[in-house]
Amino acid sequence: MSTEYRSLYADHVAEMRRRWEAALEAEPFVAVAVHSGTPMVAFQDDYEYAFRPNPHFLAWLPLTRHSDSVLLIVPGERPRLFYFQPDDYWYLPPADPEPWWADHFEIEVVREAQAWRSSLESVLASHDLAADRVAAIGDSPALKGVFKPETTNPRGLVTRLQVARTRKTPYEVACIDAAARKAAAAHVAAERAFREGESEFDIHLRYMAACRQSDTELPYNNIVALNTHGAVLHYQARDRELPADVRSFLIDAGCAVNAYASDITRTYSKEPGEFANLIEAMDEVERDLVGQVRAGLDYRDLFIESHRQVARVLADAAIIRVSAEDAVDSGLSLVFYPHGLGHFLGLQTHDVAGLIDNEGNPLPLPEGYPALRLTRVLEVSNVLTIEPGLYFIDTLLESWRRDKDASMIDWDRVEALKPFGGIRIEDNVVVRADGCDNLTRAAFEAL
Repeated sequence: MSTEYRSLYADHVAEMRRRWEAALEAEPFVAVAVHSGTPMVAFQDDYEYAFRPNPHFLAWLPLTRHSDSVLLIVPGERPRLFYFQPDDYWYLPPADPEPWWADHFEIEVVREAQAWRSSLESVLASHDLAADRVAAIGDSPALKGVFKPETTNPRGLVTRLQVARTRKTPYEVACIDAAARKAAAAHVAAERAFREGESEFDIHLRYMAACRQSDTELPYNNIVALNTHGAVLHYQARDRELPADVRSFLIDAGCAVNAYASDITRTYSKEPGEFANLIEAMDEVERDLVGQVRAGLDYRDLFIESHRQVARVLADAAIIRVSAEDAVDSGLSLVFYPHGLGHFLGLQTHDVAGLIDNEGNPLPLPEGYPALRLTRVLEVSNVLTIEPGLYFIDTLLESWRRDKDASMIDWDRVEALKPFGGIRIEDNVVVRADGCDNLTRAAFEAL
């Protein structure tokens, strides 16, 4: 990691201490322990699922493979880390703590998965901290017996910490930017594989090879979709065989750096023509929506605007026989664009606190649009996605044909375009006072 990252990390830890100490002061707790998590074993098996640490732990530490470690936060003191490093010959244990991050913590290495318990209890006793005043955050069964249920994942404290995570530190933005740059290079490799006639499975392998990350290291399951598979919003299969007639390619794929995710989608047409023209029109829509992002913007308003713009694309292409305004008012635009415009991005691909205000109160969804992941007024240093889509989804189209005014759609046009699946274009942006930084476009331009 570069010297720049180290400097940013020091400032990040200082900001984290301020945020967490303020959250503790507002709640009835004098300290908080954060458990990194314990690997889960498949039912009646000895095989462990891929381990994903507690994001509250990752907010402090770039330790993406470290189970059974505990971070203790006591206001006014350096954070204390009980670092699990077993003497093991079955599996590779974690390496020794690296100075660039370790210098900001008091670290005690523990060799057994539960050894942190006695060490933590000794620290709490030496500080005269009552157990019922110490909160615990984590989902691990290891917390049972040490912390009471009422002090484990207390809603008020967790909500405050989640809201704080919506405002990214410079270190966090730098990690997401680095993840975007990794992903952009891998997207270029994936497009090349598509042009060369590779299958979904082989395109996925080319993507991972380009970014040097495995399935379990990626922030989410890559969506690698040829033809009609592009109409399955979270398409999870990766066909080994190539379709007889390849028409289109949609890829939704990111990378992770220090646990921070990028989330990028691009769509390509095999040949010039009507679908390629639709992709170009949707790219213009996406760029225009990104251009409207700024602090103080209600994301719900931008979402409604995205429906107006997608509806205009549909009307201009004569896919629908009504005006864009009528398509939005009637709900017809939802048939072709059934998901939200985007979401917060960070330690989790769909990052937290997108549907609540700064006090933790639920924010109402726009009437008729139940699928949103973000309803907040944007603030400086929010990081989020902008990802409008246009799809030809049999289930939604047939439901409209059966239950609504079928004459509003040109069905011959739809049938001609259905084999192409759909279009989604997605960028990752950082909110600024007077606009935003588009990390994704910058990453592609830098290649």
